[in-house]
Amino acid sequence: MSASILPTNLHRSKKVWIWTECKEVMTTAVERGWNTFVFSSDNLQLSDDWSSIALVDALFIDEKQVTDGRGKVVAAVFEVSTPEELQKLKIEDEQTENIVLGLLDWKSIPAENIVAALQGSEKTVFAISSTPSEAKLYLEALEHGLGGIILKTEDVKAVLDLKEYFDRRNEESDTLSLSEATITRIQMVGMGDRVCVDLCSLMRPGEGLLVGSFARGLFLVHSECLESNYIASRPFRVNAGPVHAYVAVPGGKTCYLSELRTGREVIVVDQKGKQRTAVVGRVKIEKRPLILVEAKLSAKEDETSFSTILQNAETVALVTPHQVNSSGKTAVPVTSLKLGDQVLIRLQGGARHTGIEIQEFIVEN
Repeated sequence: MSASILPTNLHRSKKVWIWTECKEVMTTAVERGWNTFVFSSDNLQLSDDWSSIALVDALFIDEKQVTDGRGKVVAAVFEVSTPEELQKLKIEDEQTENIVLGLLDWKSIPAENIVAALQGSEKTVFAISSTPSEAKLYLEALEHGLGGIILKTEDVKAVLDLKEYFDRRNEESDTLSLSEATITRIQMVGMGDRVCVDLCSLMRPGEGLLVGSFARGLFLVHSECLESNYIASRPFRVNAGPVHAYVAVPGGKTCYLSELRTGREVIVVDQKGKQRTAVVGRVKIEKRPLILVEAKLSAKEDETSFSTILQNAETVALVTPHQVNSSGKTAVPVTSLKLGDQVLIRLQGGARHTGIEIQEFIVEN
């Protein structure tokens, strides 16, 4: 049976089964790597029809169990409508590896309650969901989530949205390659409209956003989680740069800082390149004094220059490859930045169309 991989704190992959009678939904799911389909127990003909045109793992569900094409029981089914029924579940008594929960009124039983009640189980627990947003609740609740989802839908877009969600989350298991760069130019450039990005997540020392004037090289701009003599620590904030600058977002894309809105996701990256997604809670644009920073790669003879513009403030810092002196800090404020200092940048293709990297000749200065 196919499973899309979604890393969790338990290091267990998430499984996705699709329950549909729509051929377009089926083909869309198969094209995206999901080929386990659930059919009603009286719908053998549809299973046979689809198996003749695609590689399909067919499962058949009734009120009590899920069976495969040979009649082997692969999951036990429970319908739950109240918190009391949830507490009475004894899924460890079942002989099957998988458990399917049909939640008759999921709003009366929060996803967190379900995950809490079943935590520690060695079973893979599936929740039947009718929308991607509902599926996400079950997959993420209490950080661990359930082990799988049965997406019951006749809507192609639901499959596309769920796959996009998996793709974004899978990025978090990948480590971005960051390069060391040497500061070659620092210059005051006057006033401009600066963007402050407040996230719905707290950042740790060494973490920040990838920002730059050109998409070919994005600087790792540190969050305001470090203590300062001038202002209280704000570990949810990155003073990112002016409105024209690019910022890295999920899917290998960029967008302009001026395009960020409440609810949009960005990529948070640390000093080692480990990435995660975070939701934007608020964006503030204010006029502030700006400073231009340019750098070139440290380990190559490539003379390509990379630049970004930042607010000239003590609380704005660039992440460094190594700890700063004996302080243990992982970033240097732009107000203390000197020629020859080392910072981290993310190299990528320079040509972009609506934030998507494309193969095209381009000159940017």
